[in-house]
Amino acid sequence: MFKHIIAELKEHIPFTAIGAASGILIMLVIIYANVLPRISEAVFETLHPLHVILSALTTTAMYRKHGHKKLWAAVLIGYCGSIGIASVSDAIIPYLGGMLLGIDIHLHIPFIEAEPVPYIGIPTWVLVNTGAVIGIIVGYLRPATKLPHLGHVFLSTYASLFYFAAFGVAYWLPLLPLIFLFLFLAVWLPCCVSDIVFPLLFTREEKLSPERI
Repeated sequence: MFKHIIAELKEHIPFTAIGAASGILIMLVIIYANVLPRISEAVFETLHPLHVILSALTTTAMYRKHGHKKLWAAVLIGYCGSIGIASVSDAIIPYLGGMLLGIDIHLHIPFIEAEPVPYIGIPTWVLVNTGAVIGIIVGYLRPATKLPHLGHVFLSTYASLFYFAAFGVAYWLPLLPLIFLFLFLAVWLPCCVSDIVFPLLFTREEKLSPERI
């Protein structure tokens, strides 16, 4: 399994780097268009639940794909693997990155946040947890992992990016190379852990065929 995990991490480096680079281009648009933080927050609160859906779908599907049918286990793995790791990817790593860079940024944990989503009015925790339920159901009934994982990588990148823009205040231009680094780290390890490593910890197969995007 260890060799399989290392192979997956190596394979995802180019896709993650492309996603992070595209995120920097979006950040330039945000900077020069002077996009309001409230708009960035609304985008984040939309992308994060979508990320959770794909994460829950892929995590649950990976578990099911290796022959496991226990519903309670699929629900537990799908929920923890999406809510927990998506929170690390989209919120905690950007927050820690902002702190390390000296950015004025505050911590926002969506799956327990009761504040309504801007322009929508629905409590954040409702959207996020509903997304996890939807992803688990689809992943259990239709265990496909390829396209959802690719979408997961890009959604995670953009969610992390808009976290910076929504909850951080800084002069962004000189920080963009370091923002790229944190975007890469926020996606690369958490996404692979969520979609591949975490569900495979609960399988009993000794030989695992590599997943391909």
